[in-house]
Amino acid sequence: MYQYDAYDQKIVDERVAQYRDQTRRYLAGQLTDDEFRPFRLQNGLYIQRFAPMLRIAVPYGMLSSRQLRLLAHIARRYDRGYAHVSTRQNFQFNWPLLEEVPDILAELAGVQMHAIQTSGNCIRNTTTDQFAGVVAGEIADPRPTCELIRQWSTFHPEFAFLPRKFKIAVNAQPDIDRAATAVHDIGVYLVRNAAGEPGYRILVGGGLGRTPMVGAVIRDFLPQRELIAYLEAVLRVYNLHGRRDNKYKARIKILVKALTPAVFAEKVEAEFAHLQNSPLIVPDEEFQRLAGFFTEPAYENLPDFPAPLQAGLDSNKAFALWFQHNTCAHKKAGYRIVTLSLKRTGVAPGDVTDAQLDTIADLADRFSFGEVRTTHEQNIVLADVRQDQLPALWEQLRELGLATANIGFLTNIICCPGGDFCSLANAKSIPIAEQIQRRFEDLDTVYNIGLLDINISGCMNACGHHHVGHIGILGVDKKGAEYYQVSLGGSAGHDAAIGDILGPSFFAEDMGDVIEEILNTYLDNRLDNERFLDTYRRIGIAKFKERVYA
Repeated sequence: MYQYDAYDQKIVDERVAQYRDQTRRYLAGQLTDDEFRPFRLQNGLYIQRFAPMLRIAVPYGMLSSRQLRLLAHIARRYDRGYAHVSTRQNFQFNWPLLEEVPDILAELAGVQMHAIQTSGNCIRNTTTDQFAGVVAGEIADPRPTCELIRQWSTFHPEFAFLPRKFKIAVNAQPDIDRAATAVHDIGVYLVRNAAGEPGYRILVGGGLGRTPMVGAVIRDFLPQRELIAYLEAVLRVYNLHGRRDNKYKARIKILVKALTPAVFAEKVEAEFAHLQNSPLIVPDEEFQRLAGFFTEPAYENLPDFPAPLQAGLDSNKAFALWFQHNTCAHKKAGYRIVTLSLKRTGVAPGDVTDAQLDTIADLADRFSFGEVRTTHEQNIVLADVRQDQLPALWEQLRELGLATANIGFLTNIICCPGGDFCSLANAKSIPIAEQIQRRFEDLDTVYNIGLLDINISGCMNACGHHHVGHIGILGVDKKGAEYYQVSLGGSAGHDAAIGDILGPSFFAEDMGDVIEEILNTYLDNRLDNERFLDTYRRIGIAKFKERVYA
């Protein structure tokens, strides 16, 4: 993984000192709330319903065990003993004291971490596939591209105060997208042209929130070395033409739709023409340098399905189910990618305790070369586990409560913190997730239903990505009462789609029944081995609406 050089460390240390002084002046009454707001936002600090919330950057989801232990320490020392994994692969703390945040940032800087640009109207953390570099079938490892974007976008003076927040995702898999790339402000897809040369396909104008949209392709092939110049051109056009008079119409997706993708692309190309001979053209040597930070660990030559693994699979049904659903094929024989489920019933989706974080760090050292990854679906990954060590790892995870065999299934719910924490939320999200999880605790039932994404958001800001859930749930406020709107047919993959609203919203206490009726309609109409999404696309919304509102 990437390691800071002296320049990286210096700018992070300087930012900590700067923010400490800003906080001191604010607490002394020398800065007003309005003056302090942009300072705290660009250091990852929100003021939520009951306390500040601090969002920690995890570039493209990669962490060392040392960094994870520091997060566990922060949860204990400065928070209430837990942290939360967000859909941007970051960590969040819900209860820090405002006056202690500079101390938290100083401790983070000591392990090459920060909270810079995790909020505010700037370029946010770049995300990618949590299996990057270890799964077969990639065009190339996307992490060097992510690191290049990170270095270009951090403290970029021209884009520090954009019309609205800005998000970029990178994907390198031609057949699968685990990063919801198409619904980002910019989606970067690694591709190769007919000559086999590396480059990118660029989508612009995706996003969720009040006006959900799937991005439009504005460049089918961009040579690798031109990426940063092209991204700069996109941001310049947005910065110049994006609306600043109405924050609900300020995202780049609104601009792309207003101009049309074709006209927007023309403006980008015109701006890009001025940058083609600039220092923003990245030489091949720089890509090679960045790739040098993401070399393979010391893999051993191992057989697939060694005797200890096969014995465990043959003798233990629970282990076999976990292996089938929570592990993934690795590009190296004898290894497996393991996903730790943070979706146990009774626990807020994405939450992890300080004790769990410490133990996960120990497991990473023991089983996965000291590396941990976070996921868009709010889980944690150990990417390089020897197959013969899987039974021992499973036992440890089961004791930790992190071995629920539900990855890819309906109880692996993406869920924002909602009204329990967020001052913007219209309704609670976490109790709805728990209601559904308790209704479908029986894993045999879950497996019979098959692969299914349920996403829950507490408001139209869509932090739970409800628009692209196969089943999406949105909390809405009606005269002070909490209701829930349901959508069907969304997708965050290569077949990205915005879900269709089922109809009028429902009471909170009815949501378990509503989801069950939707799933019964699916089971009654599906063909052999047909996924929920395929059945929905085949039969449409009418049958679901008829059954649910009968």
